Amino acid sequence: MEQSYLIKPMLDTNYPVIDYGKGVYLYDKEGKKYLDASSGAVTANIGHGVEEIIDAMHEQAKKVSFVYRSQFTSEAAEKLASKIAELTNGDLNWSFFVNSGSEATETAMKIAIQHWQEKGITTKTKVLSRWVSYHGITLGALSLSGHTGRRARFVPLLQDFPVIHPPYCYRCPYHLEAPGCGHLCAEELETVIKRIGANQIAAFIAEPVIGAAGGAITPPKDYFKKIKEICERNEILFIADEVMTGFGRTGKILASEHWGITPDIVALGKGMGAGYAPIAAALVSDHVMEPILSGSKSVMSGHTLSANPQSCAVSLAVLEYIEKNGIIDEVESKSCYLRNHLEKLKNEFEMIGDIRGKGLLIGIELVQNRELKTPFPRKMLATQKMIELAQNNGLLIYPAGAGIDGVNGDAIIISPPLTITKRELEELTRLLKKTFQDFAALYPSNQGEVV
Repeated sequence: MEQSYLIKPMLDTNYPVIDYGKGVYLYDKEGKKYLDASSGAVTANIGHGVEEIIDAMHEQAKKVSFVYRSQFTSEAAEKLASKIAELTNGDLNWSFFVNSGSEATETAMKIAIQHWQEKGITTKTKVLSRWVSYHGITLGALSLSGHTGRRARFVPLLQDFPVIHPPYCYRCPYHLEAPGCGHLCAEELETVIKRIGANQIAAFIAEPVIGAAGGAITPPKDYFKKIKEICERNEILFIADEVMTGFGRTGKILASEHWGITPDIVALGKGMGAGYAPIAAALVSDHVMEPILSGSKSVMSGHTLSANPQSCAVSLAVLEYIEKNGIIDEVESKSCYLRNHLEKLKNEFEMIGDIRGKGLLIGIELVQNRELKTPFPRKMLATQKMIELAQNNGLLIYPAGAGIDGVNGDAIIISPPLTITKRELEELTRLLKKTFQDFAALYPSNQGEVV
């Protein structure tokens, strides 16, 4: 291959060149087939090459692909906003369209702060978050993130927004078990609010299921009810980062629904466009918008390509496809089927410490010793090795962080397109089993010594 000037994730790595995709499979230029068990970056929710979405892209491109939101609106953007309001619970009716999850969480943060400003409360400028979390790579979103590795290079530029532990039951920071723990990791928020002062805090942001930073860490039953109660009692807005979980990934339109709560603001992305076009959104409730509508009448945020009709038309087609085909209705049964297969693998491989998640967002934490929950040494780069071995076997899985410190731990995420069939789930399991076998062959004593 001739000299490449494309800045890739690893500059010294030769990446396969993808030719095309169909369903849950991708095919490279050499003809190799990959089962996309990660939906790329937990994005390709309806699989690749869906003709209805391609047709919608073509039809919109024949009309107009771009208009600037300060000059025009478009039918595609208006219909998409209406569809999202229709699909979601409560009074989450207002959509601010952007281009990525990072932009969505930053926009959510800005709207939360502006909400209080428009009410005449200018001291509420902080947005609290959790450690072992990820909300995006731009500086504002990274400030919200408790992802130690991704923060490291930029700490001097970041705000100190992560303040409490995650609901990490597998490695409980209090060495307790839910529900007997009293959900201390949620009660921790109340303590922090008292220390900082509720009059300084605009919002609290959290992922319903922690993705890249925690390998699908899923909270116990009443965790989010406690979080929401604490926020409401202290007049703090609750932002749900549903960039990874939104639009069916966990078996609900929003993962927040599993815990019976309605956030004040939601960040959306990934599955919203299913990889067919870059689009994301901050979804805002009526009561958060009310003082802005009565005041300045303008949200201070925006990007050149925000609400462009091309991306909006694609997202609308994706959401209509999901709805028409009842795709979300089948997520839970597929999840149970896959989880059963994964539990069988856990019985075979000592390195599988924990299997967790919701719907088709499933995390597997890797350990050196299951009984002691001992992580692999960092120098082993266990996650990266698993990703590499899986890809060699024609299986794409997603890397994730793990460990209560966000540093010493390894995990992978299994998140195939929601359209995957049971036969394809069986193939996924076979390829994953082969990958675990290959890993065990490299480290036969399971002590971290390369043979």
